Amino acid sequence: MKRIVALSTFLLSLSFGVQAQTSLTITDIRVEGLQRISADTVFSALPLSVGDSISSASIANATRALFRTGNFDDIQIGIEGDVLVVGVEERPAISEINIEGNKALETEALLDGLKGAGLSEGQVFKRATLENMRLELTRQYVSQGRYDASIETDVVAQPRNRVAVSITIDEGSNARIKHINIVGNTIYDDETLLDEFELRTGGMFSWFSSADKYSREKLRGDLEKLDSYYLDRGYLRFSSSSVQVAISPNRKNVYITVNVTEGDKYKVSGAELSGDLVLPEDDLMRFVLVKEGQVFSQALVTSTEEFLTKRLGNEGYNFAKVRGIPEVDEENKTVMMKFFIDPGKRTYVRRIDFKGNSKTSDEVLRREMRQMEAAPASSDKIESGRIRLERLGFFKEAKVNTNEVAGTDDLIDLVYEVEEQSSGSLGASVGFSQDSGLLLSANIQQNNFFGSGKQVGFGVSKSQYQTSASFNYLNPYYTEDGVSRGFSIYFRSTDLEEINVASYTTDTYGASVNFGYPISEIERINFDLGVSRTEIDAGLTAVKEIITSPRLFDDVDFFIESTFNDETGGYAAAETLQAIENLSPDALTEPQEDGFLDKFGSEFDNYTIGTSYRRSTLNRGIFATRGSSQTVGISVAVPGSDLEFFKVNYEGQIYFPITNNWTFRFKTQLGYGDGYGELDSLPFFENFYAGGFGSVRGYRSNTLGPRSSPADIYSFRSAVTAVDANGNPTARSSEVGYVLDPDTGKLEVVGVRDDTDPFGGNVLIEGTIELLFPLPFVKDQRSVRSGLFFDAGNVFSTNCGVSQVNCSTPDLGKLRYSAGVGVTWLTGFGPLTFSLGRALNDEKVDETEIFQFSLGRTF
Repeated sequence: MKRIVALSTFLLSLSFGVQAQTSLTITDIRVEGLQRISADTVFSALPLSVGDSISSASIANATRALFRTGNFDDIQIGIEGDVLVVGVEERPAISEINIEGNKALETEALLDGLKGAGLSEGQVFKRATLENMRLELTRQYVSQGRYDASIETDVVAQPRNRVAVSITIDEGSNARIKHINIVGNTIYDDETLLDEFELRTGGMFSWFSSADKYSREKLRGDLEKLDSYYLDRGYLRFSSSSVQVAISPNRKNVYITVNVTEGDKYKVSGAELSGDLVLPEDDLMRFVLVKEGQVFSQALVTSTEEFLTKRLGNEGYNFAKVRGIPEVDEENKTVMMKFFIDPGKRTYVRRIDFKGNSKTSDEVLRREMRQMEAAPASSDKIESGRIRLERLGFFKEAKVNTNEVAGTDDLIDLVYEVEEQSSGSLGASVGFSQDSGLLLSANIQQNNFFGSGKQVGFGVSKSQYQTSASFNYLNPYYTEDGVSRGFSIYFRSTDLEEINVASYTTDTYGASVNFGYPISEIERINFDLGVSRTEIDAGLTAVKEIITSPRLFDDVDFFIESTFNDETGGYAAAETLQAIENLSPDALTEPQEDGFLDKFGSEFDNYTIGTSYRRSTLNRGIFATRGSSQTVGISVAVPGSDLEFFKVNYEGQIYFPITNNWTFRFKTQLGYGDGYGELDSLPFFENFYAGGFGSVRGYRSNTLGPRSSPADIYSFRSAVTAVDANGNPTARSSEVGYVLDPDTGKLEVVGVRDDTDPFGGNVLIEGTIELLFPLPFVKDQRSVRSGLFFDAGNVFSTNCGVSQVNCSTPDLGKLRYSAGVGVTWLTGFGPLTFSLGRALNDEKVDETEIFQFSLGRTF
């Protein structure tokens, strides 16, 4: 009202001025009342300038133009001589926006909506916009079934022509569905049809599922499911003619009534193609799923349209349109399906661009492309390029956008958008695992070295059981057609007793070179050549399979003659210390079967050649969710090596998506090894092991399968150097020696140790079934993997020793089983993995472990 009065007053006064000075020319323009808005903003919106002649009509137009900017509450225009004076009253600016009471809608989403409508901090305040936004928010809550929601707004004036906007929301509560009634159905009963609905009436678990909370969007989706249910079963004329939603007076309960008309069932009398068939008809008919005699199904019609469109897209017709047209015979209740094809123009790719690869060079991405520039656009090749980018493991996600080139109807540009993720590590790290204890490492490992796509790694590490140093390099595109080449150099010093394996240590030096050749888009064959030197220290308590026993320890230089006293349970006081060189050869108990090191020594130079075949259709390099992979390989220590043996491995996995977020994963791993030539068994330090992460969780790492035969242990004591008057020892030498029984002339064997160690075997059988699911409250599911698991597996041997414990030939009845839940999270410190697993059929000899975890080591 204020604006109208001001404008009317001005026009009334102006009319006299204009009548008196009909040819007034503006020599200057002055703006008054500005606070925040610059004078340039006013001049740019004002349709008058210096030198113009003014009239009542031009003044009115100028006033309207300034009001249209939305920046002013009041505008007054006057004339002082030949100067045009523009007086304005600015609308206040918004200093802050406070939102309270919202839970169903996030504050950030509400602020974004307000900003899009023109309400945000720093902008000009418009009350009409605020009111429209309030009404829109109310409608959104109503669509969610919150009929009692209310929204109140408050505008508080602040100094310097500013205002603070407060929005108080009472979201109310979701109206509950008390009854859903379907009227008009005779073929299918209510229970069958309501099973298709997402909305439900209240039940025992409705508090958890929220299925009885009314939502307009859910109801719309349920009606579409109802339509599809009938259309996919031949009821071509089905319709849900009307839907009534009644709300109780207290706005707490909802009653839904759906009226349907089922109609008759129709069958397919035939299917044919029409339109511009740019491809042979026989080729296109292979993708027509609708066949004569079938019950009509809208799902098959839609799938046929999609398959034909994709087939045309693979030949460059990316804008092809396929439409299924049913010709209905009401008398015979049949449908003749005609698929009309409009291929459009054949399109070509003008340019391929990449976005988001701030670290990785364009060349690395471009070499994964199967769609070439200037070639006909193929949907299959375009999608293949996207999948290959995700399989690299450098990116969390890859998307492709197809953009039409302006001014043409047969050219497109492809833009691949990627989101990079960590593809390696740089620096020092500290980790811990139950298997390996404290892990200290300093390394550089980059699978995408300086964005080149090459793998380069150098590292040293120290843990409870292993010290290692290594360098590796791999160029996946040594040649342009995808032949890879790499090499590695390494050193490992390992104490196997620290990871639940029989007591011995190994020092291994080695180097290898490898080549890989692509067979197809999803298949690859690899070759490698290696040389290694292995030195083994059996230790004092090495088991019989490694070295024969009973035996003399190398660091004992004396033996003691002493008679055992049965009454006291100890040795006689009088002891004679003698050098070990004086021990009679007959004093040593006859040794048993020679151990491995007795036969072949403790140092081995081996030369290996290996090959492997891999086929993978996995959609991602890390944390795949669909597809499969299979790898089979063989490694042979060639003749001329100190040890001649071979190992065969197979590993396969497959993913079966259930929903967008739930997936079944099946995995198996098999292994077999043996010796040849003079070697009749696989060297013990090449044995397979099972149990723990990546194997059968719920059992301690490496503890399943055959166990060792403990060594027979000789007794040895410190030597007595002085006795008292009664013959009791008063002093002993720090030197120790074996106890010789003078009655038998034999060294005394205390007996076999009670404990046995896992020894591994030459046959490995493992399998896993996992149900992968998303963790709640985790936004980035691409960095987390969680799942329920069922593991099975064990290690067997075809060359069991006579006294080995728990050793048997392959027997599926002796597989060990476990079940539980596991989570892996890719953190900045490395992968964090833990599992809660329970052994299901463990036996007395097995070692179980419910909670297992690892931080900072590769999995």
